[in-house]
Amino acid sequence: MASEFKKKMFWRAVVAEFLAMSLFIFISIGSALGFNFPVVGNKTATATQDNVKVSLAFGIAIATMAQSVGHISGAHLNPAVTLGLLLSCQISLFKAFMYIVAQCLGAVVATAILSGVTSSLPNNSLGLNALAEGINLGQGLGIEIIATFQLVLCVLATTDRRRNDISGSAPLAIGLSVALGHLLAIDYTGCGINPARSLGSALVARNFTNHWIFWVGPILGGASASLIYDFILAPRSSDLTDRMKVWTSGQVEEYELDGDDINTRVEMKPK
Repeated sequence: MASEFKKKMFWRAVVAEFLAMSLFIFISIGSALGFNFPVVGNKTATATQDNVKVSLAFGIAIATMAQSVGHISGAHLNPAVTLGLLLSCQISLFKAFMYIVAQCLGAVVATAILSGVTSSLPNNSLGLNALAEGINLGQGLGIEIIATFQLVLCVLATTDRRRNDISGSAPLAIGLSVALGHLLAIDYTGCGINPARSLGSALVARNFTNHWIFWVGPILGGASASLIYDFILAPRSSDLTDRMKVWTSGQVEEYELDGDDINTRVEMKPK
C-alpha cells in the first residue's frame, strides 16, 4: 500500500476515475432525463425507442470515457468492475478502495450538478433506480446479477493480457456490453449495474427505497463473473502468495517506471 500511496501515477489514476465518472454520469443520466421534455409532433418517442436511446447513451458514454482515461486508470468507472478486477487479482485492495470512493464521489457530484440543470423538469427523479410495478425483490436482484455478470465477464475477457487474439477495441466492446445490460434491465429495475451511479441518484433525490438491491446485485454479479472466469474459463497459474502480493502492493509492472510513464498502465488496452 505504501508503494502505491507515494506514486504520482496512482493519484492521477484516482483523479481520472473521479473526472471520467462525473462526465459519464452527467451525459448518460442527462440523456435519460431528456425524454421527459414534451416534444410536439415527435412520433418516434415510444417507450421502446426511449430505452434504446438511453441504453446507447450509457454504452457510448462508457466507451468514450474508457478510451479517454483507460491508459491512466484502467477506466473501471463502476464499483462492480473494480471488485471483479480485485478478485481477479489485477489491482490492490488500496487501489480498489480509492477507486470506489472516487467513483461514488464523481457520481454524486455529477448528479447534484444535473439536478440544478434539470430543476425545471416535473417529477424529476434524477434517473433513480426502482423496481418496476409487478417486479418483486428477488426478480429485481436476479436481473441486476445477470446484467452485471455479463458486463464484468466482458471486461475481464477483453482486458486479459494473456490473449493475443484481440484485434478490436476493448472500450467499444465494453460500451456495447453496458448498452446490452441496459436494454435488458431498464424495464425491470431501471438498470442499476453501476452501484455508484445508483448511489448518486438515490442520495441527491433522497430516496433509498430498495437501494440495497443496486449494491448487492452488481456485487454478486461482478464477483461471480470474476471467480468463474479466473478459476474455470481461463484459470491463472499464479499461487496464493503472488495474489497476496498484488492485493497488498499492486501489479509490479504498473509502477516499474517510477509512475511517470502513462504507458505502463495496460488494464484497458488490448494486447
